[in-house]
Amino acid sequence: MNKDLTVVLLSHKSKKLITRFVKEIYNKFEIIIIDNSNDKELEKEIAQNYSNITLKFIENNGYGAAINYASKLIKTNYFLICNPDIEGMNEKNILEFLTSAKKLDDKFSSLGPRYINANKKSHIQSDPTVEIAEMKFISGACMFFKKEIFDSLGGFDERFFLYFEESDFCLRAYKVNKNYQINRIKVKHYTGTSVQVESNEEKRRLQKLYNWHFIWSKFYYYKKNYGFFYSLIYFFPIIIRTVSKIIFYMIFKNLEKKEKYTVRLNGLIRSIRGLSSNKRINN
Repeated sequence: MNKDLTVVLLSHKSKKLITRFVKEIYNKFEIIIIDNSNDKELEKEIAQNYSNITLKFIENNGYGAAINYASKLIKTNYFLICNPDIEGMNEKNILEFLTSAKKLDDKFSSLGPRYINANKKSHIQSDPTVEIAEMKFISGACMFFKKEIFDSLGGFDERFFLYFEESDFCLRAYKVNKNYQINRIKVKHYTGTSVQVESNEEKRRLQKLYNWHFIWSKFYYYKKNYGFFYSLIYFFPIIIRTVSKIIFYMIFKNLEKKEKYTVRLNGLIRSIRGLSSNKRINN
């Protein structure tokens, strides 16, 4: 088993994807699973078949909070965090992160892979001909850190619940060390598939949650990094468009669309007021 690196998997109702993932790398690296959905079936599967894996149940306080919690359990020099909807993160690719870290003489804040099925909206990609490409931002779906550097940067801002937490980290980290995309590491990311939903109603409630947190986090990110008044100016057209759509769909009695933009406006107003990202799937 490699003694330099720990792999951290984040799970929320992700049993099938988690078990598929660990089959590839079990007993090759230390593995820590952080689950915030109290998945007893996952606990049973790990206990019966993967006794060397550490599984921790924690309260669902968001993506960044889960990574920060995991970082306190890590005893190796490096760690890799992955969403379970990443495909292709095998032993060879993981070791390539270590090789790249040494090539950079550990002068990096975070490393990420190349996504060969990338959607331009969700993943900014570098020039594929460059082996190790400097990037301002790395996707939070898969990030490699040196623990000492991660700790010195204070980890993730836990006020983010979903979205923009990795952008905030990378922006802070970029001022200390650069972030890099390792183009020899090629994986697929099936965005939005990590949570196993049991009904259309649960899927609808999840989508509302995602919409709310996306706009809350986006405003908070801009306010934190560029100032409150700049953020208000930047978001003013968004507010006007959102209110206009609410009125439009109310007039034409499209309740589903009206609810979508009402949820979005509520999240934005709460963020502007400086209130916490408190929305959860059941409220």
